Amino acid sequence: MFFVVKNSWALLLGMMLLMLGNGLQGTLLGVRGSIEGMSPQTMSWIMTGYFVGFLFGSQMAPNMIRRVGHVRVFAALGSMVSACLILFAAWTDPYFWFFLRVVVGFCFSGVYVVAESWLNDSATNETRGQTLSAYLIVQMMGIVLAQGVLNFADPSGYTLFIIISVVVSLSFAPILLSVSPAPLFQTSKRMTFRELWQVSPLGVVGLFFLGAVFSALFGMASVFGTEKGMSVADISLFVAAIYFGGMMLQYPIGWLSDRMDRRMLIVGVCAIGAFFSFTAGSSDNFIWLLIVAFMIGGVANPLYSLFIAYTNDFLDHDDMASASGGLIFLTGVGAIFGPAVVGWMLEKFGANSYFWFLGANMAIMGGYAMYRMTQRAAIAVEDTTAYAPVNPNSTPVAMELAQEYAIDMALEEEAEQDEADTTNNN
Repeated sequence: MFFVVKNSWALLLGMMLLMLGNGLQGTLLGVRGSIEGMSPQTMSWIMTGYFVGFLFGSQMAPNMIRRVGHVRVFAALGSMVSACLILFAAWTDPYFWFFLRVVVGFCFSGVYVVAESWLNDSATNETRGQTLSAYLIVQMMGIVLAQGVLNFADPSGYTLFIIISVVVSLSFAPILLSVSPAPLFQTSKRMTFRELWQVSPLGVVGLFFLGAVFSALFGMASVFGTEKGMSVADISLFVAAIYFGGMMLQYPIGWLSDRMDRRMLIVGVCAIGAFFSFTAGSSDNFIWLLIVAFMIGGVANPLYSLFIAYTNDFLDHDDMASASGGLIFLTGVGAIFGPAVVGWMLEKFGANSYFWFLGANMAIMGGYAMYRMTQRAAIAVEDTTAYAPVNPNSTPVAMELAQEYAIDMALEEEAEQDEADTTNNN
């Protein structure tokens, strides 16, 4: 890990600043929308805009990079993000905000594709796993730190929007001044949804509903906080707890993933998420809400990598990269629906319905995993692919880096097994 940080510290620092700016703008808009008198339903559509833009950006960015190159795409999209973040405070109109959220989502997606391309290029066969780990840590750290910045100024003013814009602008400096020449950009042809369904119905269903959970956590947590009557400081702690949980529980769940039937682990993780979601309203104690946020975020984020690893178990090595694009697209489609449903539920049933939504999705994923256990025999643990930590808002580039890591680990295990068999035969 030290070697990876030493050689890629500037790139990782830039990515952390990007995540800080992105994490802060989502929470800040939820708080500012309440101050401006926007309803939860209105805010839900505004928050949905980011995931619409991100979904299409991840599909279009590769073509833009092929036409004009990494650096131009990075600079152009980064400039647009910085400008949009200032414009949120200039005109607090819901339609204008929705438009800006679409643009911001589109641009952030493209920026991530470029930055992750450089990160992928800097990784070797020996450092892929450590690179993924470092990347995940800086992403989570950026979002957690962003919640503290929310308390630096009054959310009803301009200052926080200026801070976001400055942070995002500064993030480009270490990346552009330190990276090597951009690699040739290539992405694999995406596997069709029918092919994905034939390979792993659980992966398809799980990632769709997990996308809805992720967007509710990333886009609507601060809206829930305002409906619950939390202060700005309490909202920042609540949102930070979600991502701190995701950072802390990623590796214990990943360790278990490589040592047991992954469907059983999915059922167990979803049961934990559903339990804390459905019992969240049992007490108005804020410490209890922080525990709930920690546990829900702690199981939701690793679930993404868990579903990917489970799907990889049924794929040939040559098909893993082509499957990644379809899996990301499924998650993105689910993410578009999440905030819209949560916003309707908040207005119809009150603040605690936020957790009902999360619990229902967790229950569906866990229940379907139990059903799939009756339809297909479990793969032997020694034949499964390696668990690779990936954030749900990663692009196809980071996903393919994770897939390459899984392939490397599988080939290494096969070589060790062949060597052991040869030794035994002799």
